[in-house]
Amino acid sequence: MTIIDRSEVVTEWLEFGIRAFTTTRDVGSFGLMTNEPVRTVMSRWHELRRDLAPGGDRLATAGQVHGSTVLVHHAGWQGWLRSDAADGHISMDRGTALAVTIADCVPVFIAHPSGAVAALHSGWRGTAARIVERGIEALTHRGLSASELRVHLGPGICGKCYEVSAEVYAQLTGTNPAAQRLSICAPSSPTTRAPRASFTSRFRTHALDATTIVSSRTARVTSVANSA
Repeated sequence: MTIIDRSEVVTEWLEFGIRAFTTTRDVGSFGLMTNEPVRTVMSRWHELRRDLAPGGDRLATAGQVHGSTVLVHHAGWQGWLRSDAADGHISMDRGTALAVTIADCVPVFIAHPSGAVAALHSGWRGTAARIVERGIEALTHRGLSASELRVHLGPGICGKCYEVSAEVYAQLTGTNPAAQRLSICAPSSPTTRAPRASFTSRFRTHALDATTIVSSRTARVTSVANSA
């Protein structure tokens, strides 16, 4: 079985000739900063590139920094491109695969029936920096209608399992959790526990102009989108 066969595939986009998927723990880690031997991790990347080759000979990745920089990739090159300090990728041309690596953060796929695709790495910092909006804006600025975009939220940690500080909660929701609690609790009963924020709801707020939003839940390592 190939890596793609063992991954979670976004089947709704296959009719557009777009293949998007997230690898699982069964495949193994693609992280370049882990304790695994370099040979082991790189062998997975090489296997992935072989699996992707029939759809095109270009693979774009980057060193991720939890920011909002989205790179736009054009045709005219081949091989494996690894850029610096970016958390999103866009390609308007078929034959270019885009990959982001994730752990707790959520991979966000954006696709257009024409074959344009985007892959975004969005944890709480990327969400607060509005990377999903940056990705949608980059596509619409290139002539695509936001109402024709499809957005898929890949697997990531849920709000019930990830407790954040009051400062993070405020950045994600725009509200002051301390003020909310004081309106309910007596002033002499301070609360120090921070609320849990759901990143998924925030992503949906940022992508309201897109027509289709779907979610999925599976173990994860690397998310890839490409169109052939």
